[in-house]
Amino acid sequence: MPRTAIKESSRMSLRIRPDDKSILMRSANLENRSLTDFVLHTVLRHAKTIINHAEVIPLSERDSLRVLNLLENPPLPNEKLLAAAQSLRIKT
Repeated sequence: MPRTAIKESSRMSLRIRPDDKSILMRSANLENRSLTDFVLHTVLRHAKTIINHAEVIPLSERDSLRVLNLLENPPLPNEKLLAAAQSLRIKT
């Protein structure tokens, strides 16, 4: 079966010890995947988990309600905030 052309493709090379490659190949075979598919699937899933842990802040229900309340009813600006805003105003 001929392969279809892919317009945008990126290659990535890495060096790996033979023993490590053997483990990856064995795992890929156990999941009936190609080595490339196995590595991509596994690494992307792990990468998304890392990104999620770095970018998502879990809140309790109480904290979530507090954030929503502050968004709907923001406090009045304090003196420091007013001074900072005043210093940023562009003079014409």
